[in-house]
Amino acid sequence: MSIEITVPQNTRRGFLKGAGAAAAAALTIGFEWAATPRRAMAAAPVAGAVFAPNAFLRIGTDDSVTIIAKHVEMGQGAYTGIATVLAEELDADWSRVRVESAPADAKRYNNFLFGTMQGTGGSSAMANSWTQLREAGGKARAMLLTSAGARWGVPVAELTVEKGVVHHPASRRRATFGSLAGAAAKLPVPDAVTLKNPKDFRLIGTRVPRVDVPAKSNGTAGFTLDVELPGMLVALLKRPPLFGATVKSFDATAAGAIPGVVKVVQVPRGVAVIARSFWAAKQGRDALVVEWDDVNAEKRSSATLMEEYRQLADKPGLPARKDGDAASAIAAASRKVSASFEFPYLAHAPMEPLDAVVKLTRDSCEIWAGDQFQTMDQMNAAKTAGLEPAQVSINTLYAGGSFGRRANMGSDYIVEAVSIAKAYGADGTPIKLQWTREDDIHGGLYRPLYFHKLEAGLDAQGRLSGWRHVIVGQSIMADTAFAPVMIKDGIDGTSVEGAANLPYAIPNIDVELSTTRNGVPVLWWRVVGSSHNAFAVEAFIDEVAQAAGEDGFTFRRKLLDKHPRMKAVLELAAEKAGWSGAPLPKGRGRGIAVAEAFNTLVAQVAEVTVGADGKVTVDRVVCAVDCGIAINPDVITAQMEGGIGFGLGAALYGAITLKDGRVEQDNFNGYRVLRLNEMPKVEVHIVPSTEPPTGVGEPGVAPVGPAVANAVFAATGKRVRVLPFGGSLAG
Repeated sequence: MSIEITVPQNTRRGFLKGAGAAAAAALTIGFEWAATPRRAMAAAPVAGAVFAPNAFLRIGTDDSVTIIAKHVEMGQGAYTGIATVLAEELDADWSRVRVESAPADAKRYNNFLFGTMQGTGGSSAMANSWTQLREAGGKARAMLLTSAGARWGVPVAELTVEKGVVHHPASRRRATFGSLAGAAAKLPVPDAVTLKNPKDFRLIGTRVPRVDVPAKSNGTAGFTLDVELPGMLVALLKRPPLFGATVKSFDATAAGAIPGVVKVVQVPRGVAVIARSFWAAKQGRDALVVEWDDVNAEKRSSATLMEEYRQLADKPGLPARKDGDAASAIAAASRKVSASFEFPYLAHAPMEPLDAVVKLTRDSCEIWAGDQFQTMDQMNAAKTAGLEPAQVSINTLYAGGSFGRRANMGSDYIVEAVSIAKAYGADGTPIKLQWTREDDIHGGLYRPLYFHKLEAGLDAQGRLSGWRHVIVGQSIMADTAFAPVMIKDGIDGTSVEGAANLPYAIPNIDVELSTTRNGVPVLWWRVVGSSHNAFAVEAFIDEVAQAAGEDGFTFRRKLLDKHPRMKAVLELAAEKAGWSGAPLPKGRGRGIAVAEAFNTLVAQVAEVTVGADGKVTVDRVVCAVDCGIAINPDVITAQMEGGIGFGLGAALYGAITLKDGRVEQDNFNGYRVLRLNEMPKVEVHIVPSTEPPTGVGEPGVAPVGPAVANAVFAATGKRVRVLPFGGSLAG
């Protein structure tokens, strides 16, 4: 066996700067959807597709209806929602509908909320696609009707459509979409059409079956791990144990002796072992000896960082919101309340760790991945490979979760895979880069560490007169292409969302931000700033309510008169949970919280049991959600349930901790997530609405932590101010 070791001369590439500048010029986030392998999508074959009136629809002579999704399917139901909206206006037969991923084309498939780039994130898939997809379906329907009217010589007004069939009731003639497709394709696309009145919806608002379930149930759904290409090799990358460290030297002798290892290469982010199988690459990496240069590495521990944050909270920060004079109001208050809250770093830990397959030649780069951020990934891959973005194609597969991790400005896992393929020789050999769970937990790009300090004042009548909130933590937007848009006057909007937009009617509000810098790489995490701000706000408002002598529901309700939709979800959750009913037995408690995220409003009531050993068991969560028009109640319910489980895991157990700069957790035995037997009973109630739809992928996470913390207080009289708190109540 022979092994080749390659060490590139230049180990520090400037691709991030170039990609960031290009993205900043576009002022957008980017993702793209390229043609995926057949097993990766439930898509009708292109053959026979004769009617493609727009970028989102193909109708074949076999009556197949293929809808092209510009948003990735990572378990959140995007494919089903997208298909439902278009198929509704088309009046398609749901059983004939298939969905496939869109190609990389930001001009046709851009996310309107991000600009001229493709992307999935911020719970925006339905919100930004709603009108676009309705019009796409409505225009195609109009063309099919015109085709049928011309064939039969009857006015279009006399025709009806139902389940993919055009009818002329007077003559009892009928024609399927497929039989009309050829003639319809020759017609001009109308400039405008009249869309359906919501009262006429047949699919929207119903629990139509998810389009991705069959393939995910029978094993034909394609994830990156499933990709097998002729001659493909597998790579694992050995990364530095400290953030900011680099390779000083390495010895691949032992790694090269492992059967199946074919090459060891140094790349900007570490040293990669390339082999004929995962296991050979894993053994080779384990045997690899690397000496690291940690001169510029982050070496502080979590406790050290948190202490620095506490000290910063006592110093003036930058104003994120200032209404009235909070300091004077609190100073003059009849009763004062104060508290501080600590939040750890959190990993995303999607069920499918990061992975990508790259086939690189001197003039092309093809990528297979569960890609969430395609335009940025395309740009960064091109920069790394020395190509133009147009020479990079991305096959978007199903993604096994993300929670924000697959969408990052540096395209870390994509760039790693491309850099490895380039170092291997860029000879067209497909190379699959795999991250292990340990790589995932150690890999950085965490939800930032945060410290919150709050003060409030109550006047003589028990009314909340002043509110001051100081937030200390890293910015996820600093040094990215989004900084010019998202950071204004030194305030990263994502750092203060859920706090600066406080909905409660308080005459004097002061919200301040102190942004820190350290060597730990951070990123948006499911529900972003509200993942910590909503907890601090909703746990503290409960403390203020107690000081005022009122229960949490009644106190909040009085402060929400100017926010009727939020007040409505609060009332609905309380009603369905039996808030005003009989008190719970000793050792059990009920808590409430409400939050707005991505224009969706969610209220939750949690019921918990706290054992004599301090163990917290969450028994029940009642959730009320207002997300505008409910496209698919089943998907909405699933996302609320999933968000609750995700948020509970973080609140009870989740923490990435550093000791002398090293991550202490390795796998799920150390980075605990909620287990199946710990999932509470969840009831989801959707507020009927005629407002345009908003997102549901993230908002369900925000209120559950504080609702549980408030329930713990009701059960024990102890306040929860340090997360995670699953085992912190004993004694």
